[in-house]
Amino acid sequence: MERNENKKIIDFFPLFFYSKFMIKRKLSSISKADSLEKMGEFWNARDFTDYDAPDAPDVKFHVSCTVPIEEGLLSLVETQAKLRGVKVETLANLWLQQKLAEQVHIVIKKKK
Repeated sequence: MERNENKKIIDFFPLFFYSKFMIKRKLSSISKADSLEKMGEFWNARDFTDYDAPDAPDVKFHVSCTVPIEEGLLSLVETQAKLRGVKVETLANLWLQQKLAEQVHIVIKKKK
């Protein structure tokens, strides 16, 4: 698939999803808008917090990140994780925590 074809699919998906949603519902739930333009005008003129339900639970997000690791190093970590019966992510986090604790201890020692 060529780059332009990928872009067409990406551009099409939100419109497809929105179209399915609007056909089923006819109007958006809060603004009662029947088009993207009207919905945009509605929210541009208002503050979301005016429509937020205070008794609704807060949404909790789990933030994760990806860090590139050399293939050979990752293979060694995978082997160690398997030997210990833990996930690679668990072992990597544990080792990073241990190393950072050592470094903080060294820095505190040097300051004294």
